[in-house]
Amino acid sequence: MDSAAGAAVSASARQSEVDTNRMNIGTNRSAGGGGEAATAGNFEKGAKLIAGSDCLACHQEQKKLVGPAYAEVAEKYESNDKNVDYLAGKIIEGGSGVWGQVPMTPHPNIPKEDAQEMARYILSLKK
Repeated sequence: MDSAAGAAVSASARQSEVDTNRMNIGTNRSAGGGGEAATAGNFEKGAKLIAGSDCLACHQEQKKLVGPAYAEVAEKYESNDKNVDYLAGKIIEGGSGVWGQVPMTPHPNIPKEDAQEMARYILSLKK
């Protein structure tokens, strides 16, 4: 089995590991968010999109795998529209050099709006 096929199998096997019940995570820190309390509806879509993709082949919420843990990303980037767009771009276009030399696989078929929802969920994990 080649590494791409192995990663796809691994992602499928781990999709059930995303805790989509952990959505009430403090406040909405995004620009213009007004600081209102976060609710399950704010981030549930992003969590479900991640669970249904191949993201879990390289990322987990709290543990570094091939790529950084989502919690590490949330700690590095403030939750605002600029960073949501930046991370959505990384999801769609891929990239390398920010978290090491292993490149992130591009996902050009993910719509920008979905990538933004995924990024919002990731940024909501900041403690």
